[in-house]
Amino acid sequence: MTTGQNQMVRAAGTVMAAFVASRLLGLGREMIISHYFGTSADYDAYLAAFRIPDILFQLVAGGALGSAFIPVFTGYLARDNEEGAWQLASAVINLLLLVLISLAVIAALLAPQVMALIAPGFPPDQRALAAELMRLMLISPVVFGVSGIVMGILNSYQRFLLPALAPSMYNLSIIGGAIFLAPRWGVRGLAVGVVVGAGLHLAVQIPGLLRVGIRYFPVLGLRHPDVHEVGLLMLPRTLGLAIVQLNFLVNTILASKLPAGSLSALNYAFLLMLLPQGIFAQAIATVAFPTFSVQFAREQVEEMRGTLSTTLRAVMYLTIPASVGLYLLRNAVIQLLFQRGAFQAGSTAAVAWALQFYVMGLVAHSAVEIVTRAFYAMHDTRTPVLIGGAAMGLNVLLSLILIRPLAHGGLALANSIATTLEMIGLLLIIRRRLHGLEGRRLTTSLTHIGVAAAMMGCIVWIFIRWTARYGALIQGAGGITLGLGVYLTGTAILRSEELGPLRKLLNLRKGYTNS
Repeated sequence: MTTGQNQMVRAAGTVMAAFVASRLLGLGREMIISHYFGTSADYDAYLAAFRIPDILFQLVAGGALGSAFIPVFTGYLARDNEEGAWQLASAVINLLLLVLISLAVIAALLAPQVMALIAPGFPPDQRALAAELMRLMLISPVVFGVSGIVMGILNSYQRFLLPALAPSMYNLSIIGGAIFLAPRWGVRGLAVGVVVGAGLHLAVQIPGLLRVGIRYFPVLGLRHPDVHEVGLLMLPRTLGLAIVQLNFLVNTILASKLPAGSLSALNYAFLLMLLPQGIFAQAIATVAFPTFSVQFAREQVEEMRGTLSTTLRAVMYLTIPASVGLYLLRNAVIQLLFQRGAFQAGSTAAVAWALQFYVMGLVAHSAVEIVTRAFYAMHDTRTPVLIGGAAMGLNVLLSLILIRPLAHGGLALANSIATTLEMIGLLLIIRRRLHGLEGRRLTTSLTHIGVAAAMMGCIVWIFIRWTARYGALIQGAGGITLGLGVYLTGTAILRSEELGPLRKLLNLRKGYTNS
């Protein structure tokens, strides 16, 4: 591995630890929410209300802006022009606040009409509750917008710890809302937790800004050429995200017409699928993105090819066995995590039905997370948008078809099929752009991973049959422990190359700090 890749691996260890903490808190959040609300109509209303604030953030200030902002901002730092970098950041933040506040006010005024469109299957009282919740939560995308830019700034300075901790603060706030406010205010307590959590998400990163020497300029930069470049880079990605959000809206519309609790079950299943994706793929992608950007800026094509290949193999090494294990142990895991309070056996069955289809797309979701960052680093947001847009269009079409025989499980299966095709398309194109992806090493790694994962799956399946009468704790915890041991042993016997970077992640040098 090159020096840059070694540094990336060490940084990934720091970020992954923070991501693990965040995901565990997110899991705890869902466990607490499931205890109070299960798969209920009130929680369906909360999820529908959350959709519009989330759309505003994603389209205006989410992945689109981050993927466009970081390469341009990093370019200034690479040229040792910090003042120019901070002028760009100030202009982007100021414009962002104007746009987000304006859109949030308009959405709040039209809340009842919006809920009638995105949740037509809800009865009037449920739609009214969703509109009320939406108005409150519209504060959060404004705060998250600023926080997202701050996160991009710190990542560009190779400061990953505080941005990685920010989601944990958000999750802690929602947990507090569920425990202390929900018993008295119902789902309104969750909405308050969302708003407070957005503020904490920003606040925890402020010390990092002070350390790198924050500079603020009261400018809009409407004529600034690099503000224009950020905007131009955003446009294709924003279009792609709009298509993705359209898919989520279609899911909400279709699920609102299914039995009460279907939208909640779909949400729990999706979050469980995203748990390993967030811990592994997002952590590695967060660290890899600035490295990709620097390598592309310096025209280091060979190094970028090696970095991309290394990250892809690492993600496959971690997510393929996670997919197999989560599929086999889905019932035990759901029972162990959620089945208490208002979340009963019927809720477990509903979530498990969707989860079995979602896990089929876990590897694809993870690979797409990595490959799209490589495109963004190359200042190409158009290609992943075109591929992603086509995939999400297929997703919507398949959702309309598969919901009939499979109910909410059909929505999950449609997502997995579309994302898998998106991954294949992106890999084929990036392979041509970089003149290969170290195909022989990639094939060897996938062979070793596949054999070890198959061994693990067979043994875990036998374990599940033998322990059927012992309950979820034995099956879930025992199955995970056994599966992990078998997989690590199998890849060690096969001498999987990915064990080297994994050891580096688990044994960080004491001298390395990054906060």
